[in-house]
Amino acid sequence: MAIDLPREIALKTIYDINEKGAYSNIALSKQLESNTLKDVDRAFVTDLVYGTIKWKLTIDYIISNFSSTKLKKISPWILNVLRLGVYQILYMDRIPESAACNESVKLSKKYGHAASSGFVNGILRNIARKKNSISYPDKQKDPVLYLSVKYSHPDWLVNEWINNFGVEFTESLLISNNEVPDFTIRVNTLKTTKEELISNFRESGLEASEGRAVDEALVLKNPGSFLKLDVYKAGHFQVQDESSMLPSKILDPKPGELVIDVCSAPGGKTTHMAQLMNNKGSIIARDIHEHKISLINEASERLGISIIKAQVYDALMVDESLVEKADRVLVDAPCTGYGIIRKKPDIKWSRTMSDLKEITELQLKILSAASKYVKPGGFIVYSTCTIGKEENRDLVERFLTNNKEFDFCGFNELLPEVLREYSGNGYIEIYPNINKIDGFFIAKMRKRG
Repeated sequence: MAIDLPREIALKTIYDINEKGAYSNIALSKQLESNTLKDVDRAFVTDLVYGTIKWKLTIDYIISNFSSTKLKKISPWILNVLRLGVYQILYMDRIPESAACNESVKLSKKYGHAASSGFVNGILRNIARKKNSISYPDKQKDPVLYLSVKYSHPDWLVNEWINNFGVEFTESLLISNNEVPDFTIRVNTLKTTKEELISNFRESGLEASEGRAVDEALVLKNPGSFLKLDVYKAGHFQVQDESSMLPSKILDPKPGELVIDVCSAPGGKTTHMAQLMNNKGSIIARDIHEHKISLINEASERLGISIIKAQVYDALMVDESLVEKADRVLVDAPCTGYGIIRKKPDIKWSRTMSDLKEITELQLKILSAASKYVKPGGFIVYSTCTIGKEENRDLVERFLTNNKEFDFCGFNELLPEVLREYSGNGYIEIYPNINKIDGFFIAKMRKRG
C-alpha cells in the first residue's frame, strides 16, 4: 500500500499550517526543499496546499454537514486528511474522485487508527455522490454567513468589509481573493532589457507577457523552478508583484540621493529603488531581524547592486545620526496583509479583529520615527499590502494631524496610466478585484522646505 508522496507532503504541510501556525509559504518551501520532486509534482503539492488552506472554512462546513462527529472531536491528522480529500473532490476537476478517496484512505491508515480509514472513506464517498446538491446558507436572510461559507473567509472579516465597502464590492473582493494571482517579475534594467529577457525566457521554453501596469513588470506563465534559470542566477529579474513595485516608483528616488528604507526585508522594494537610481547614490536598508538582512544582501549581490547598506535596526527607534539627512524615506509598514490573501491564504485564519489596534499603533510609531529622517523639502512614502481605512487613510491622517510640517504630495504623473483614476490627493488604494494586482495602499508626503 504505497502512499502517494506528493499528497503526503501536502498533508504534512497543511498540518503544520493549521495545527502549528506555520506560515504557508515557509512551510511549503521547507517541505519542497526536503523532498526531490518533478516540477509537475511540485506544482501539484503547491495546488493542494494553497487550495486546501484557501477553502478551509467552506470545506469544514461541508464536512460538518456529512459527519456525525463534530469537527473538534476529529483527530487533527484525520481532519486534515478529510480537508485534503474534499478539496480534490470539489475543486480539482482533473483528479478522479476515486483517486481522491482512495489516496485519502491510505493516508488515514498511516496517520490515524484502525477505524479512521472507514470514517474517511464513508464521508468522502458520500460527499462525492452528493456534491451537486450541497446547500449553502441563505444569502437574503444572512448575507454575512452566506458570503463567509460560500467564499471561505471568516465571518468577522466579511462583516468588516461589508461595513466598509458594501455587499456587492465585498463579494467581488472575496471572489478575487480565491483566484490564482499572476506570477509577476521585475526586469532588472541594470543588467538587461525587457525585450532581451522575454527572448531569453522563450529560449528556455517559458512564456512571458507584459504586466498590467508597471513598465518593468512581466508575467511568467508556468514558471516552474525559476530559481534554476540562468537568467535568475545572473540577476536579470526579481520576483515581485506589480503593486509592490509602485511604492518605489511613487517615492521616485534620484541618482545620487540618500534614501532610507526602514522596513526593507526581503529587499524587493529596496533593490527596485537602487535600480531606479541607476545604482548611484546611497540606500540604507534596515530590518529588525538579523536573518532577513542576509536576504537583502543576497538579492543585492545577485542583481548587481552596490549602493545598498543593509543594517539590523529597530524601526521604532529614532537614529539621531540620520535626523533630517535623507532625501527620501520609505516606510513599507508591517500590516494585516489582507491585500495579499490570494498569495497567502492562511492570513485569513491567523489574524483576528483584536490585532488591528495593536498593529495600527505600531505602524504610527514607525511612521513617526521614520519621518524624523526626512530633510526639509524631502519626501516620505507610507505603504501597506492591506485594505481598509484603519491601517491606511485613517493612519496617515493621524500622522499628518500630529506632524504639521508634512503635507500630502500628489503623484499622478508617476503612476501608470491605467491606475491614475484610482489615485486620490496624495494616496492610492489598489484592490485585487478592481485592478487585478495585489491590494495595496500607498501615500506620499513632503516635508516643507
